[in-house]
Formats: sequence, C-alpha cells, structure tokens
Amino acid sequence: MKQSMTFIPTLREVPADAEVKSHQLMLRAGFIRQNTSGVYSYLPLAQRVLKKVEQIVREEMDKAGASELLMPALQQSELWQESGRWFSYGPELMRLKDRHNREFALGATHEEMITSLVRDEIKSYKRLPLALYQIQTKFRDEKRPRFGVLRGREFIMKDAYSFHATNESLDEGYEKMFTAYQNIFSRIGLDFRAVIADSGAMGGTDTHEFMVLSEIGEDTIAYSDTSQYAANIEMAPVITAYEKSSDELKDLQKVETPEQKTIEEVSTFLQVSKEECIKSVLFKVDEKFVLVLVRGDHEVNDIKVKNLYGASVVELATSEETTEALKCIPGFVGPINVSNEVEVIADHAVAAVVNGVCGANEESFHYTGVNIDRDAKIAQFADLRFIQEGDISPDGKGTIKFAKGIEVGHVFKLGTRYSEAMNATFLDENGRTQPMIMGCYGIGVSRTLAAIIEQHNDENGILWPNAVAPFQLHIIPVNVKNDAQKDLGEKLYTSYTKLGYEVLLDDRQERAGVKFADADLIGLPVRITVGKKAEEGIVEVKLRKTGESFEVPVDELQGKINELLGN
Repeated sequence: MKQSMTFIPTLREVPADAEVKSHQLMLRAGFIRQNTSGVYSYLPLAQRVLKKVEQIVREEMDKAGASELLMPALQQSELWQESGRWFSYGPELMRLKDRHNREFALGATHEEMITSLVRDEIKSYKRLPLALYQIQTKFRDEKRPRFGVLRGREFIMKDAYSFHATNESLDEGYEKMFTAYQNIFSRIGLDFRAVIADSGAMGGTDTHEFMVLSEIGEDTIAYSDTSQYAANIEMAPVITAYEKSSDELKDLQKVETPEQKTIEEVSTFLQVSKEECIKSVLFKVDEKFVLVLVRGDHEVNDIKVKNLYGASVVELATSEETTEALKCIPGFVGPINVSNEVEVIADHAVAAVVNGVCGANEESFHYTGVNIDRDAKIAQFADLRFIQEGDISPDGKGTIKFAKGIEVGHVFKLGTRYSEAMNATFLDENGRTQPMIMGCYGIGVSRTLAAIIEQHNDENGILWPNAVAPFQLHIIPVNVKNDAQKDLGEKLYTSYTKLGYEVLLDDRQERAGVKFADADLIGLPVRITVGKKAEEGIVEVKLRKTGESFEVPVDELQGKINELLGN
C-alpha cells in the first residue's frame, strides 16, 4: 500500500481528552476517530489489525471445533422476555421500537438469539455437542464510556456458544475453549492471566476472565505470590481464621458523635482502631433490604452478597431508602434494634470483634461496647468482604498480591440457565426430554487492539507484535524528488509485495523528520530507509521494537528482513 493512497491522519499533539496511552496513540497514529461518546470509526490501519486479530481468533475457534455464523444485531424483545433478562440486564441494554411500536434491543450479547436458533433445529442428542461462533458489532449503553475503545458503546466482539447433552461434554468443550483462548492471546503477543471470575448478568457458574496485565486496567487481579492461583478480586474467597479476644465484655453505651460519619472519622473521634469498628451497609437484594456488616478496615463485596442470595440484582440503598428502612441517615447506620423487615448478615471477621463500635441508627450517635452475638440479631455469618493484599491465598499457598488487568476474554459454563427458560430441549438416548447444557465464550476484539497497544509502546509510538502489525515493512525513501531514492523505493515495494510481504511505502512529499516521526507512531516492525546510499544499492534497516539499525546491501535485504521478522 502506498501511503499517499491511504488514509492515515497522524497528529503531533496528544488529544486533551485521551486519558490512557492506547487512546492517545490510536488517535495520534491515525487508527481511530471518534464519532460520538463511546463510538469510533476504525481507519485503514486499525482495520488491518482487527482483521489479523479476527483471523487468529477464527483459526483457533475452528481448531476447537466451532463453526462460524452471523446473527442479527437487532433482536426482538420477546426473546429477552423469555430468558427473563429484558429488565434484569439493566440500562446498558439499548432498547428501541419500530414503526409498528414493537420493541427490540440492539445486541449486547446473543445468548437468547443463539438459544432460539438452536432449539428450533436440534432435537436429538445425536446432534450434540455443537459449538457456534460469530464476530460482530455489539452495543451497550455504557454510563461512562472511557479509555477510547477499551470501554465503548459500540464494539467488536467474538462470541461463541456451545450446546451439550451432558455436563461431562460441557467440561470437555470448556477446556477446549480455554485452551483456544490461551493460544489466541499468546499468538497475539499479550502478557495475560486467566483468572476466576463472576458471571454477572450472563448467569451460570465456573467462569474465567482472560486479563491483560496493565496499570490502567479497571479490574483488580488477586494472585498468590507462590502459586498459580489468580482470581478477579470480586471472586477471591477469604480463608482467614479470626481469633476472638478474651477481653471482658463491656456494657453497650450510646455516645454522641456529631458529624462523624465515616469509619476514619469515628475511629479517630473515639480513639479506637478501624478493626474495632463495625461498618454497616444497606443493600437492596432483589427488592429486599439487607444490612451487611464488615469490620471497619474491610470493604463489602457486593458480588459475594449477590451470590450468597442467588440474587439477580444487588444495589446500594439510596439515602431515602436507608431513612425509610432504618429511620436514620447514612453514616450512623448500625445493626442494633433493626426492624424485622431488614435482614442483617455479617462477615466472619465481625464475629471476632469484641467491645466494638457501630452506628446507633440515630443521627450523631454511635454505640460502643458492641458485641454482635449479644447485641444484634444476625441471620447468618459468611465471607462477605473483598480480599486484601497480605491475606492468605485461597489455595492456602502464599499470600495475596494485587495487579491491574484489562479483561479481553471471558468463558462461562452457563448450564441450563437459558435452555430451561427458553425451552431448548432434546431427546436423550432413552427418549426423554432434557434441557440443553450450554457454554458461552467471548472475546473483545476491538478491546484487544487497545490492550495490545497498552503493552506494546514507547515514548515515540506503538510497537506492533509481528503477528498483528498492520504491515510488516515500512519503506521510506527519504527524498522522493531524488530519482535514485524514489526508484529504489518503488522497486523494493514492488518486489517485496510480490514476494508476499505486507508493505507500506511512504511515497509522500514530506520532510524526512515528518516521515520518521509518523513511522515511529505507526510502529511497523521493520523500517527500510532508502537514503543517500541508494545509488550504491545500500539501505538502512531498523527494528522498531529495539531501535537496532543496520546498513544492508539490497541483495542481502531479504535475509535480513526474515531474520528480524523471525521468519
């Protein structure tokens, strides 16, 4: 491709609204342009990278036994109502009506669509297992689109679905997909971890996220410093055993704490440690009020609350709802003398607090001398807090450390969550009707593009891994007005294109400095500079990743290129 004939609008300045490196570089290097918040056009260079990522995905999906199809982005509401997700999915689902006032959704995901498709065609266990996938644009009305294509409202996704007659077959399919994902992200050139995760609105159990390690990641990975254990912080169980002090129990006392609302403020005011305080947080769990207690130095993990109840929706109660349920404003909430309409549950650490401090359900007052077993009615104790760095690893090996990660893939065992709701059944070998057992496997293709850049860049621009670079070679005649340089550049471009290399020729009438700056921004693996020694048949070859450069005679050039590309 000749650079004068394509569309690569590079920028010299960093856009003011681009917060992270990948967003900055994709804009500056002419890969994307924003249409509206969370919606982008992928320009020619980005499209070439996307196609290469998609090709790697296709090869590994096909190897895992999945077949590609393409489903509609526009989905009728009836399918989502069948599964029960039309309202429970949340405001991220983009809903619309046609001219006949029929309701539709723009596909945020395709469990309902694929289940309806397969249930109408597959009736016997003899046709199972079956795995299908597509690569398609998805739509989610993100409340706060940010970080360029890392969190957008329109994005490209590979979603795959498998259907099985037995749980053993699902396990086998899941392992195949897990291996395929490892292969995909390894081939792309990413440093990633597969971590235990929560299934969220998808439902199901046994799920892993594939996280690309990055400081700008919105997810926190909890991992052991001595074993292979890794989990999303939401899903890491706490196995710490708490020792209860043998101190003499004190009487419960109500004390005035004017304007002291936070644990930090209360502990300082009463001159006690955070560990002696009990934090009380009111949630609505599927429309039921639940007061969750954790120790003052811990944070409530709402995913653990959701999983404890098997709930569809868990939300923090609003100030108005807190006042309604507990007759008190937030900041002074506590578990003592709570209405029977509010269930109280506590983290295991709270059971070990002796003579603690908690809110008195009265503005400007707290209780001291709190002993939960004596003073409050606890429905149950459970693991309800986020794991912390330094905690014992859940596998019992080593201690927990944290790392940030960008989620690029997610694999789920859905079970019969959708097949039962949508009556997707088959006849087993005994002629009995059974619900299909499902798996679901997603990769954020456009998000992966940004994740690659986050891990592969320097102060001058992008450092594309060979497998996904938009072009392999960047040929730059320094001065296109010089016939020797222009002719040699054209000759190399033609010959290497015919040999099957992907070549970008910078034939623009620009200053050398502009060309080199753009080349560094774009970040192709190998740069071939045709300069003053063109008449001697010598060019400069530079490896973008390391900055190493070599003067190479043209007749030795192919060997050097192959060496640098690892061919």
